[in-house]
Amino acid sequence: MLARQRQAVILEEARRNGAVRVSDLVTRFGVSDMTIRRDLDVLASRGLVEKVYGGATAVLGKSTDEPGFEAKSVQQQTQKDAIAGLAATLVRPGTAIGISAGTTTWAFARALDAVPGLTVVTNSIRVADMLRESSQQDRTVVLTGGIRTPSDALVGPIAVHSLRRLHLDQVFLGVHGMADGPGFTTPNLEESETNRALVESGRRLVVLADHTKWGIVGISTFADLDEADVVVTDGGLPQAAQDTLTERVGELKTASVEEE
Repeated sequence: MLARQRQAVILEEARRNGAVRVSDLVTRFGVSDMTIRRDLDVLASRGLVEKVYGGATAVLGKSTDEPGFEAKSVQQQTQKDAIAGLAATLVRPGTAIGISAGTTTWAFARALDAVPGLTVVTNSIRVADMLRESSQQDRTVVLTGGIRTPSDALVGPIAVHSLRRLHLDQVFLGVHGMADGPGFTTPNLEESETNRALVESGRRLVVLADHTKWGIVGISTFADLDEADVVVTDGGLPQAAQDTLTERVGELKTASVEEE
């Protein structure tokens, strides 16, 4: 098992049970005490666990916590780029697609540069700016309008009204969190409503989410797991989560990420 995969399993265990013990993890993974402590150091440096004597406790953010775009953009960059590249292969030239706000969808927009003839609808200022700078001259970009959130999403009645009048071939959504039961969630109530309108505007839903999103639950659900036709993630997703998604979603695609 690669280090990032082991860390993802440790994080899932900490979130499920509230805490993990070094001694238990050494036995479970068959690695040294120092290896587990290094894993916990990595997770602690990312603010995901808090180290305590003999182990670590989970750091569970409030369901309304909403980090800004800049804060999220430096997290899991390698995984997000790999997910974006794989998701871009699902886009056919000449189609109409929707793209939600988020740092993973922003990376996805960058990966679309080689796809001609697209009409793109987005509620993301960052995504719109990225697409505007594309080398493709035959691309139409439609920005919904609305009220700006900390994650640079445009939300509210104007955005929802715009989206409910559209019919898109595919919708590509980033998520704040995903979990069995709550489904795909966001910490912002207005963004949840806007995301729901975006989901309903598309014939096919593709969710882009790196492995750290599993087990995170925002205040509001905008789609159930089984509404996703495709989920694109990375190999750090724990096996139990992979099994759940394989059973619930139309198709689970895993992007290959080189171990640093």
